[in-house]
Amino acid sequence: MAGAVARLKALNTLLAEDLLGGPKVMKFSWVINFHKAGTVLVVPLLMWWSDNWSTVAWVYWALHGSYGLCWLLKDRAFPDRAWERRITWASALFVSVFPLAAYWSFPLLVVTRGLGTWTSDPGNALLAGAIALHTVGVVLMMTADAQKNFTLPLRRGLLTTGLYARIRHPNYLGEMLLYSAYALLAGHWVAWVILLLVWGQIFLVNMLSTESSISRYPEWPEYRGRSGMLFPWP
Repeated sequence: MAGAVARLKALNTLLAEDLLGGPKVMKFSWVINFHKAGTVLVVPLLMWWSDNWSTVAWVYWALHGSYGLCWLLKDRAFPDRAWERRITWASALFVSVFPLAAYWSFPLLVVTRGLGTWTSDPGNALLAGAIALHTVGVVLMMTADAQKNFTLPLRRGLLTTGLYARIRHPNYLGEMLLYSAYALLAGHWVAWVILLLVWGQIFLVNMLSTESSISRYPEWPEYRGRSGMLFPWP
């Protein structure tokens, strides 16, 4: 299991950082931030192009657009050092397509009503559920990243308090919840397939790789026994 995770992690690193070799000309964060900021413009442009000013389109723009702004605020206030590494042009192009541009297929489905989605606005219950899911997801992601950013420089070792007391990866849980809200609004199985690919190839591999690394700490067995990877362990 550990060997398979290590190989997948190495593959992800190759694709995201060293694809085709050559000079590493830009930071990973530049590519991600361009996408996050671009979402604020992409969604209304799609609304204008499709002449779709429906409630679900406005709600989608409010959620995905505001998340992009929250991400930029987070990057400004407490940037993740993992995104500061430099990558090649080929890797920048690859990451721009998968997963970043793939996420833009969600508003494309919502606004253009592509592949037969939402011939009329979804019900209020679904809109309310998506908004609630998104809100919880953004708060989890940003709070978990803030705790990690401000705690680890002062006390190295396992994070076992706060959001990390019962959940080992609350930041990934937050990301999964908020993107699930977008998939709900997209109203098509294609959005869920994209999420499952991202969660399996990137999120799960990163979580397992992290757990393999922190398992060196003596308190790891006890912490693992009382916490869940994504949901609190009873």
